[in-house]
Amino acid sequence: MATYEQVKDVPNHPDVYLIDVRRREELQQTGFIPASINIPLDELDKALNLDGNAFKNKYKRSKPEKQSRIIFTCRSGNRVLEAEKIAKSQGYSNVVIYKGSWNEWAQKEGL
Repeated sequence: MATYEQVKDVPNHPDVYLIDVRRREELQQTGFIPASINIPLDELDKALNLDGNAFKNKYKRSKPEKQSRIIFTCRSGNRVLEAEKIAKSQGYSNVVIYKGSWNEWAQKEGL
């Protein structure tokens, strides 16, 4: 499980992927955690199956390698559990969740 401090430090680690699985409308309403990539949960399985070029074109970042560190976040820490299952089922081995997700982030950041 990732902590608030680890998530806050993600911009200093370009090799770490912070993937927010909330719907786009949710991000428009609340904002997002810096350095995160938005891949809604209902797109995640398909997104992780894209080839590298298609992934980069759609999400503006290189596709994570199977051993890349991936931290999943959502609103309250529920959808991250499903995201973790999806990624692990595709062979991603260095996957963790940010259980506090947006709710904890916003509270700690005073948003």
